[in-house]
Amino acid sequence: MNLSNNKILITGGASGIGLGLTERFLQENNTVIICGRRTDALQRVQEKFPEVITRVCDLSIEQERTELFHWVAENHSDLNVLVNNAGIQHWMNLEDVEFYEKTIQEIQTNAIAPVHLISLFTQLNALNTIINVTSGLAFVQLSKVPVYCATKAFFHSFTLSLRHLLKSKNIEVIEMIPPALNTDLGGKGLHDGQPPVSAFVEAVFEQMREGKTELTFGFSEVMAKASPDAIATAFHRMNP
Repeated sequence: MNLSNNKILITGGASGIGLGLTERFLQENNTVIICGRRTDALQRVQEKFPEVITRVCDLSIEQERTELFHWVAENHSDLNVLVNNAGIQHWMNLEDVEFYEKTIQEIQTNAIAPVHLISLFTQLNALNTIINVTSGLAFVQLSKVPVYCATKAFFHSFTLSLRHLLKSKNIEVIEMIPPALNTDLGGKGLHDGQPPVSAFVEAVFEQMREGKTELTFGFSEVMAKASPDAIATAFHRMNP
């Protein structure tokens, strides 16, 4: 992937990893569009970075995903990079009264939404790169977030197939595999002791400069390369 002179859509670009990628892509002389559910969060980003283009969109809703695509196709048909970053994480167990409802939310946002966006945005003639943000938890499960892990395992598997499916279209597919980072994913304070987003972003940008298409960092690098025995050991350590 060329890291400069792109027009990029980053889903969930107003916070966490998405915001880190937004800032870094701006530094590399790209035009960046971000979308998210919260108008106030998008406004804060635009106040800090006036050049960022924003769009309110709840990606869990099919109609809003379709409207996002048509808006981009009409106003930014030269968009060439799609970053599927938006995701939610629920800490829960089977006894939670809202377990099923939260499960549907996670599947809609973390799995169905990016697959739908990919099916839409690959219709753009300019599109040449898709970046899918998965997780180190695609490889080893944390039982406190059971559905989140399952959606990321799905998205990892889908990304591997997608890379093959899009060869004929010359669309590069990059998988970005973060570990737990210091973000509000899952709730405020849950990841305060984890590495900063900035360290992860710098690492994956260096890997993209090297032409890599599977981008890892820390724990996710270890798990992506781990043997079955090592994964089993990590699972038991994470789920005492």
